[in-house]
Amino acid sequence: MSDPVLYRQQGRVAIITLNRPDTRNALSDDLVPALIEALNRANDDAGVSCVVLTGEGKSFSSGGNLKEIRAMTQEKKLSTHELRNWYVDMIQQIPRTMAELTVPVIAAVNGHAIGAGCDLTMMCDIRIASEKALFAESFMRVGLIPGDGGAWFLPRVIGLSRACEMSYTCDMIDAQKADKWGMVSDVVTPEDLMDTAIAMAERIAAHPPLGVRYAKKLITASQDMPLNAALEMAAGMQATLQNTDDHLEAIDAALEKRAPVFKGA
Repeated sequence: MSDPVLYRQQGRVAIITLNRPDTRNALSDDLVPALIEALNRANDDAGVSCVVLTGEGKSFSSGGNLKEIRAMTQEKKLSTHELRNWYVDMIQQIPRTMAELTVPVIAAVNGHAIGAGCDLTMMCDIRIASEKALFAESFMRVGLIPGDGGAWFLPRVIGLSRACEMSYTCDMIDAQKADKWGMVSDVVTPEDLMDTAIAMAERIAAHPPLGVRYAKKLITASQDMPLNAALEMAAGMQATLQNTDDHLEAIDAALEKRAPVFKGA
């Protein structure tokens, strides 16, 4: 069987692809640890400044694997305590990993992003959607709630009222409505999706590597900080960045009207 997640690097951009098109890239027990490994690989690599996350085939991710979920209670007879531990040790490792990343992540949403697949896109910094993309917070269709952190991420992207609407109705949201709601940054043709996402990633990666990662850290942390704490964090980061070679190179390049050459230091 092919690898559940594919990883390749193009310059300073890492492209991570969920590679289970036969299950519409369901977040199964083999795919989840492979995804976490790929995300950590990109984050730990100083040569990576941005990640593009997408799905192989016609879907981004159909969310949880319903056959595996059913087997937990019908075949494995897992207790409530065992089920709780599965969520903590398996699916919830994705939001924990995503929250710790310092490298920006762009979701290139090529098709269905359903349930936990929808939530995975919400965990990314930026979302670009194909015209064929569909989003749904559909857990209640099978009598469940978003056990993967979606109740935390989704309202922060589209606001509480719309997050409640998606969660309670389980309605499908097409790419045009997702764009109207501010769920995605852009909607493009399926043929242009990856080129658009990679081009954006390359524009991000063109900046000083440490600055890119500090910017993500500051934006992410500031969402849950009082203003004074966020300002204090920004002051410390700014002082650090202002003493880097890349900062001086950026200024020299601007004054000399040439392209900068950054070294990540």
